[in-house]
Amino acid sequence: MSVGTGSVPGARGERPLPAGPAMTAATTPDIDPDDLPDGLVVADEHGRVICFNAAAERITALRAGDALGRRLEKALPLEDLEGRRWWQLTDPYGGLATRVRQPERNLLLPGGREVLVSARYLRAEPTGAVRRVVVSLRDTEARRRTERSHAELIATVAHELRSPLTSVKGFTATLLAKWERFTDDQKRLMLETVDADADRVTRLIAELLDISRIDSGRLEVRRQPVDIGAAVGRHIQAYVAAGQPADKFLLRLELPLPALWADPDKIDQVLSNLLENAVRHGEGTVTIDVTPSASPREGETDAHAATSVTVSDEGAGIPEESMNRVFTRFWRGSKRGGTGLGLYIVKGIVEAHGGTITVGRAPEGGAQFRFTLPASLPAYLV
Repeated sequence: MSVGTGSVPGARGERPLPAGPAMTAATTPDIDPDDLPDGLVVADEHGRVICFNAAAERITALRAGDALGRRLEKALPLEDLEGRRWWQLTDPYGGLATRVRQPERNLLLPGGREVLVSARYLRAEPTGAVRRVVVSLRDTEARRRTERSHAELIATVAHELRSPLTSVKGFTATLLAKWERFTDDQKRLMLETVDADADRVTRLIAELLDISRIDSGRLEVRRQPVDIGAAVGRHIQAYVAAGQPADKFLLRLELPLPALWADPDKIDQVLSNLLENAVRHGEGTVTIDVTPSASPREGETDAHAATSVTVSDEGAGIPEESMNRVFTRFWRGSKRGGTGLGLYIVKGIVEAHGGTITVGRAPEGGAQFRFTLPASLPAYLV
């Protein structure tokens, strides 16, 4: 962090600081260090701490009063992961005269508390003596959560891929080695199994790509006119054709519906996931209500500016304590298989359309998912 001329105000240290190369008093107002989200520790030209903000106290569990006025290496006794003292290694005041910064790295405080640390050396002139050492501290917990999430995602997908790939390999190897020994019906059964497992692998890869795009904000929505009632009807027909009784599904349309512009493939993905969950995990009749609704966008008050789709079942429902975790990665409503990624992707797709999705308890006691999509228009018509 560059600090402009003026001072570091507040009770945790107040000393004049030299102007940094990218910030000047004319362009930078005084900032209270306690308002910064990251930990800030500043040492003067003598290596004594003159600023230790509130975030630094929280991250390091050290008191500002114990740090102010002490030498930096005593106030902030950091070690690398191999147990070497960081300030002796980096030597900010006596090291290379051309060094201006230390890149972020994981370091340890006494007791093993891990923090992310980066530093900036401020000099009066390019190769002059160090006038200030500005240290930025960040908690490692958020990064650790992200790393754990990525590791869990890789482990889950690897586990889910292993089963269908083992099946594909086993059946193809058997057919190649003993083709003549099998009847046509046996060959067909093996090839149908291989085909189904290949579809499963394709779905898993598609889920991975969707998650990557959602997490990076790059999920593209190609808007077209969508007849949401007809789309729901197609999914119901597919379930009936696959053997589900026709009376298991109840579709209720409240007409007229506002014109809906959305990505038809992604809306199909949302409907497929919600209906599959209702059929697999729920019981009784699956009810789908399609109704006009108020827009989920703030400031839009038209009561018919959006379309809502509600999928309800008559099963045991979702426990109240699990409601806030339904749309997170790896949440599973039961132990009946699946990656636990479907509802996370559904939420990402709905929000990419500018919509909202909620979960609750159906009137019959089962689970109820409701998503609302604004009518919208394609960009070229706006």
